[in-house]
Amino acid sequence: MDFTLFMNQIFSMFWYFLPLVVLIGVLKSPWFKGVFGEFQVNVLLKTSLPKDRYHLLKNITLPTEDGTTQIDHILVSKYGVFILETKNMKGWIFGSPNQKQWTQKIFKHSNKFQNPIHQNYKHLKTLESCLNIPTDSLFSVIVFIGSSTFKTEMPSNVTYAGGCIRYIKSKNTEILSQNQVQEVISIIQAGRLQPSMKTNREHVAHVKQVIASKNNEQVCPRCSSKMVMRESKKGANAGLKFWGCSTFPKCKGVVKITS
Repeated sequence: MDFTLFMNQIFSMFWYFLPLVVLIGVLKSPWFKGVFGEFQVNVLLKTSLPKDRYHLLKNITLPTEDGTTQIDHILVSKYGVFILETKNMKGWIFGSPNQKQWTQKIFKHSNKFQNPIHQNYKHLKTLESCLNIPTDSLFSVIVFIGSSTFKTEMPSNVTYAGGCIRYIKSKNTEILSQNQVQEVISIIQAGRLQPSMKTNREHVAHVKQVIASKNNEQVCPRCSSKMVMRESKKGANAGLKFWGCSTFPKCKGVVKITS
């Protein structure tokens, strides 16, 4: 058997299947899942809400004091401004509004992720600082896309796809004039950074830096809230320092400091 011919056939098959391998890798990547989830929400909003009453802005990157913040979708209407954060996830989802981190569980594997309510709160506060409208006209909405199931009770603004539309439609009191609606759209469009690979790359770098700094913080093992340094006042451990949950007495999580 001609060994050279055999190797050429192997290499030919390799180059034939390489694009397929790359495509599968892209489809399974967190980046693609995020983009696809945002696309699904974009289609949902466009097909479920009247365009003459709800004005959709998507992929908005706004400058902040410490870098940038990126908002998936903003809906501007006479009923208020809706700031949407999309999560394309599967498995069981555990979390509460006050927890710093939520948990995704797929069979025996658990994964921690940032509380999306806290994440979207920064988006809301960024918009609040630049828009000349009442604070109570801004609404945070968290939308889970994919085969996920909430295993803890969630507030009304944390929903699946269909619940997102119902929540938005439940806000049916006109609180902004048509002039205010147009002004809000103009301010956001004027203040947003130009969508580009460079803008996205710089934002991702900023997010990684923030995550790295947060990873150095002590986190409560019981509720994932931030922990603070405390000192025992009485008993056998009087004078000894320890990490205590910042939400005490609601949570009594403790971590000993070992030398």
